[in-house]
Amino acid sequence: MTSLLEGAKKLVTRGTDIGVRVKGLDAAVGAARGRLDDALLDPAAEVVTRASERLRLSADHTVVALGGATGSGKSSTFNALVGLDLASVGVRRPTTSWATACTWGTDGAGELLEWLGIPPRHQVVRDSMLDTGREAKDMNGLVLLDMPDHDSTEVSHHLEVDRLVRLADLLIWVLDPQKYADAAIHDGFLRPLAAHQGVMMVVLNHIDEVAEDRRDGMVADLRRLLDADGLQGITLIAVSAREGIGIDELRRAITKRVADKAATKARISTNLTEVTASLSAVSGTAPAPQVTDRDQVEVRDAIADAAGVPIVVDAVQRASLIRAQRATGWPVTSWLSRLRRDPLKKLNLDLGASGKDLLASARVALPDANQVQHARVDSAVRQLSDRLSADLSRPWATAVRRASTSRLAELDDRLDRAVGSTDLGVSRIPLWTRAVRGIQWLLLLAAVAGGLWLVALAAVDFLKLDVPSPELADIPVPTLLLAGGVGLGLLLSAACHALVSRSAKRRAHQADVRLRKAVDEVTEELVVGPLRVELDAYRTTVEGLKTARG
Repeated sequence: MTSLLEGAKKLVTRGTDIGVRVKGLDAAVGAARGRLDDALLDPAAEVVTRASERLRLSADHTVVALGGATGSGKSSTFNALVGLDLASVGVRRPTTSWATACTWGTDGAGELLEWLGIPPRHQVVRDSMLDTGREAKDMNGLVLLDMPDHDSTEVSHHLEVDRLVRLADLLIWVLDPQKYADAAIHDGFLRPLAAHQGVMMVVLNHIDEVAEDRRDGMVADLRRLLDADGLQGITLIAVSAREGIGIDELRRAITKRVADKAATKARISTNLTEVTASLSAVSGTAPAPQVTDRDQVEVRDAIADAAGVPIVVDAVQRASLIRAQRATGWPVTSWLSRLRRDPLKKLNLDLGASGKDLLASARVALPDANQVQHARVDSAVRQLSDRLSADLSRPWATAVRRASTSRLAELDDRLDRAVGSTDLGVSRIPLWTRAVRGIQWLLLLAAVAGGLWLVALAAVDFLKLDVPSPELADIPVPTLLLAGGVGLGLLLSAACHALVSRSAKRRAHQADVRLRKAVDEVTEELVVGPLRVELDAYRTTVEGLKTARG
């Protein structure tokens, strides 16, 4: 059967509970990476990898591993369960150097054995040519492993046992009457794996070597030790692999687990529960805080102040007022006002089309933020991060605070560019001022004409010539033109002053809105954005761990 066809028989698919839990833990580990200690995350990542790999393999097989010390009868128990002498048996020294696997049923077992790392020469298929017709058909789906002796003097044996203990679906620990209280098995495996008691069994072998009247007492003593290890509910069976005592009971217990097809899910579930608990204890379970607009008010105001927004807004108002007054004022006084430097040009702002290239390469001539403004920004950012991280665990609170200041060094340059590239809306004067300007020029021309006319009349009078001057309402027309042009021009300029002031304030307000929008974009990118990234990572971690808990 091809791998593609076997995929239809996998244990977990996308929508199942155990698969969702694995994905939840995977998401949590990925989000917490760089925020929580790698020493905590690496075991969780290993559980995800191991579970994912196991879930991609055969769902029809349950991996049962026999473990025990030298002389415990582990290999003889393996042979008794198989019904054939496959594993070598030793008494004085460890003889199981490599795990031996016996498989009942072949479909899908190949990939599973390869994942378990069992060499082909140590693999046996029970329903092969070794079949005697006496094997139990209800054992189909069992992969039985005889692991190396855990008390071997060979380091490689220890490593092999540790590796297979993490991969097996069901663990059976074989003890013997002489060493069942050995601390090596209790401290090294049984007690640390107490959370996995649902996928473990304990076998007391060589029970035939114990007097019948002492057997119950020995089993009770072993039960007491197991209870002390936190294994109150673990299955305990007394057997004799040599005499066949209890082997049928052990086989039935294994057969039931194989038939239920629950051992694999139970082992993965236990691994997920255990590692999720350790992660949650450090990461915390508090709801992820949200960054609201209200939270950002002080930060935005502080950064806008440091960016010089109030200075620019004031310059916009004064520049708009000056430019409008030049457009609506009496041309003579307007010419004089040009001697005053434009407030925006003084800041290298609104230089017009000819100044765009200059603005692209030169900094805005705003005064640098002073210590008070920098202190206000730092304080506002710190208060925001402290408020958001108040209910978070220490690692996440540290990550949030670190993120809030991670890009502050870029703030000055980015704010300078943001202010310099903002359209302040003052490059064009209002349309009505153009009409006023036209009228002012007409009045000026009238005044000039009247003045020249009067000069001409004075010259004629000096030459003693009699040239009559037209009058209007008993007022000479030249005088009327001169006085009217000057007077009406000044009156028109004064009348426009209120409109000019209102227009300047409106433009200053519009510039303030645009500048703060530009500054807010920088604030979002350099301050709030990094905070959101950390809070989103925390939210993903909390939700992932919640999903992984099931």
